[in-house]
Amino acid sequence: MRIKLTGRYLEDIKPFLESGGFELVEEAPELIITHGGDGTMLGSEREFPGIPKFPIRDRRTAPLCPEHDYEKQIEALRSGRLKKTELMKLAGISGSSKLSGMNDIFIHNKDRVSAVRYRVWINNVLYAEEIVGDGAGVATVHGSTAYYRSITHSVFRVGIGLAFSNSTEVTNHMVLPEDSIIKILILRGPAIMVADNSSECIDLNQGDEITIVKIPDQVTVYGLDMFMCQKCRRLRYSHKYKLIDSKL
Repeated sequence: MRIKLTGRYLEDIKPFLESGGFELVEEAPELIITHGGDGTMLGSEREFPGIPKFPIRDRRTAPLCPEHDYEKQIEALRSGRLKKTELMKLAGISGSSKLSGMNDIFIHNKDRVSAVRYRVWINNVLYAEEIVGDGAGVATVHGSTAYYRSITHSVFRVGIGLAFSNSTEVTNHMVLPEDSIIKILILRGPAIMVADNSSECIDLNQGDEITIVKIPDQVTVYGLDMFMCQKCRRLRYSHKYKLIDSKL
């Protein structure tokens, strides 16, 4: 199998891949292995869309539980035992401009000292005449554990989530069917549209309309259950707090 390795501390994982008989390449890979965290996987999909991903956390910053050390994960790949997951993607469209993401699409106020005013439709039915706040966005199931969770203090397992950031009105966050169409009209800007952790953004001004929808593209990910392992997560946070204590 032809593998492209991306991320940080690649020297830590290369020996396991080479001893497993995998061919490490720079061009025309069959699989992308991302070595790092969530952001590394998101970035790899932007750089190599459509190519299957196998995310592995780097153990320098995210300790791995005994069940998911490098050797065991690479052996699972070699023996074909990795679980395959298909993740959906969203697109945010404004005029001729478009951004896509596997986590979320969000509209933010561009001026941090000024709220953005916007109107919201769900499936062409008006949901809110005017909302004032920092912005709004739509998240996938995978992205529900990221920015969506920090806003709503919740996650979901099916559909897509619509969240409103720091709105002055009492506005309910909601989980909608994944084929829902969300439209947002900017009543007062300036604002920006962003996707995942990309530095790319689209400027939005008064009168601009944004449509956020599920797109046919999917992300094939292998070993996502190991990447999101709760035992590994507990070790990671324990490690983080130990580092903080050592600096106090």
